[in-house]
Amino acid sequence: MNILLVRVSSLGDVLHNMPIVADIKRHFPHANIDWVVEEGYVSLVRLNPMVRNILPWGLRRWRKNLRSKEVRDEVGAFFTKLREVQYDYVFDTQGLLKTGVIMGAARGKHKIGLANGSEGSGYEGISRIFHTKSIPTHPRTHAVARGRLVVGAALGFNVDTPADFGLPEVPASEPRPAWMGEAPYAVFFHGTARDAKKWALANWIELGKALAPMPVLLPWGSDKEKAEAEALAAGIPNARVLPKLSMADAVMLARRADLAVGVDTGLTHIAAAFSRPVVEIYADSPRWKTEGNWSPRILNLGDKGAPPGVAEVLAAARSLL
Repeated sequence: MNILLVRVSSLGDVLHNMPIVADIKRHFPHANIDWVVEEGYVSLVRLNPMVRNILPWGLRRWRKNLRSKEVRDEVGAFFTKLREVQYDYVFDTQGLLKTGVIMGAARGKHKIGLANGSEGSGYEGISRIFHTKSIPTHPRTHAVARGRLVVGAALGFNVDTPADFGLPEVPASEPRPAWMGEAPYAVFFHGTARDAKKWALANWIELGKALAPMPVLLPWGSDKEKAEAEALAAGIPNARVLPKLSMADAVMLARRADLAVGVDTGLTHIAAAFSRPVVEIYADSPRWKTEGNWSPRILNLGDKGAPPGVAEVLAAARSLL
């Protein structure tokens, strides 16, 4: 059986789609699973050994110069590659017009997608025109469970096991990059695109001081986040602002952390997917939607409009160390 998954972005959404792969392989061990994903997240999907082929989708880059012949040739090559395989099932678990177009272009007998979105999602109902079957889910279905339930309903199995992201353990022989250092470390995933989801800088500094002398690594993804990281490092003993990391290095940072504390953002969820000791902080997003609920090493604090205090986060962090 040939199966295509279409989930192109964003980082957290791609990650939350991963347990579908293990679900399918558990019930259909000989299934071939391919995945269309935004090219920036290929390195993440590649970590899952159960995915056969990855088809990079470069829309974020392509749309900047669609008049270029080189870009048009790339787009054409993508769709040619997409149509090389006859799929038994194509699943679009994102529910957008762009993912529906990919589904529509693929060669598939059954094309399955979401009949509705969850509360606060960017679901686009027009995507249903590409489906042969649309499967409804409860509007408050967890981000990980939603895709699993759609695939299970289409393939005839119950989703009754904890989420398995199919991500391998870190090999003991894997070298550590110089920026990581050799000592056990905490990482603070303090940055996120929406300011309302952030935790106050003063809280991070108080937490970092309480965890001393444990090194605290501070990643960033924009100039604004870099300035915030530098402000944190100035107030936290043994804290270090990291260089700008590639996606592969950012994943390595998450998967090797001895403690990860982070707001509701992709890298926090990656650390949780690797079942690292993680404290997830919710300030302006609903906890039910993305909280890590598959491992006792993940502690979820706060909720929309009710961020946790420093004492609560510190107690949770210490209980995991």
